[in-house]
Amino acid sequence: MALPWKVIDKFTIGDEGVLELRQRGEKDFLITVGSQVLMNSMAQRSEIALGELGAARLKDHPAPRVLVGGLGMGITLRAVLDSLPATAEVVVFELNPHILTWCQGPLAELTEGAAADPRVEVKIDDVAKGIQEASKGDSNHRFDAIILDLYRGPHPKTDKKNDPFYGSRAIEQSFKALNPGGTLAIWGENHDGGFIQRLSHGGFSVEFKRVGKGGYCHAVFLASKKRAKSPEA
Repeated sequence: MALPWKVIDKFTIGDEGVLELRQRGEKDFLITVGSQVLMNSMAQRSEIALGELGAARLKDHPAPRVLVGGLGMGITLRAVLDSLPATAEVVVFELNPHILTWCQGPLAELTEGAAADPRVEVKIDDVAKGIQEASKGDSNHRFDAIILDLYRGPHPKTDKKNDPFYGSRAIEQSFKALNPGGTLAIWGENHDGGFIQRLSHGGFSVEFKRVGKGGYCHAVFLASKKRAKSPEA
């Protein structure tokens, strides 16, 4: 018989409802909003793949800089850290300080303390703002990978121009925020041909990877900055 879920902590987020952290057993966690499950610690293969794919080219980089958008349970961050050298710098943007508290507290053992890793700086701020700021900087302020694990991925109803993450303007900002040869990796629920086309038009080489086999599978959009795209690069 399955153990019952226990609510460890909860708080209200605007008009969206109550966000809850639930646990049963030692490492079985859920994050829910209302009746919707946002994250499940036992079903994280796409988040792990996102982190691994996003940081895959940086293992031998002397001092890579990586931006992670969205902390969640810290699963993606853990996969990123496991793919990077000890010299890496990882900047995580998370809107809600409660999520950071969870990752430093009850979820810490789940990720071997990813949020407290000495390579990590967590900023309680909008990741779109972080990308915009990096896009205006020099190579010391740009990133070698931008990895977005957000509440909702790109989809056919995305505003093609003005969406803060998946519109053409946001793609332009991400391109400028990356060093030559850098990677933009984005979690998604389904294939989105329009988004792939926007990435390509924005100067990226794009791969779409469906994660796992059998059942409902989430996906990773993997975009690489073409080195010859911009004279500024």
